[in-house]
Amino acid sequence: QVQLVESGGGLMQPGGSLTLSCAASGSISIIPVMSWYRQAPGNERELVAVISSGGNTHYADSVKGRFTISRDNAKNTVYLQMNNLKPEDTAVYYCNALWGGNPYWAQGTQVTVSS
Repeated sequence: QVQLVESGGGLMQPGGSLTLSCAASGSISIIPVMSWYRQAPGNERELVAVISSGGNTHYADSVKGRFTISRDNAKNTVYLQMNNLKPEDTAVYYCNALWGGNPYWAQGTQVTVSS
C-alpha cells in the first residue's frame, strides 16, 4: 500500500522554473520505479520522466535538457526540477509509483506557463 502526495505546481512565466515534489508513504522497502506524467487539455497522459531506485533516468524528448528527475530514497520522495519552462509545458502533472506490481498515482498538480 502506497500513498502519494505531490506539491509545487503553480503559475510561471515562460523561461521560469518550478520544482515538483512527490512524497510516498506506507511502504517498507524502496519503491523500484517512480515517474512523472502530465496531461494537457485534450491530450492523453504522457510520460515525462522516470527514475529507478538505482538512479537510472529516462526523459521524454520534449523535456530533455530542461527537466531533471531525482529522488531521495531515504524519504521515498521524487522531485521534478523544471527549467526554461515553455507554454507547451502547461498540464496537470502526476506522480506515479510502481510498487508490488501495482501503479499508484498522486492527485495531480496544475502547472501553467503563460505570459
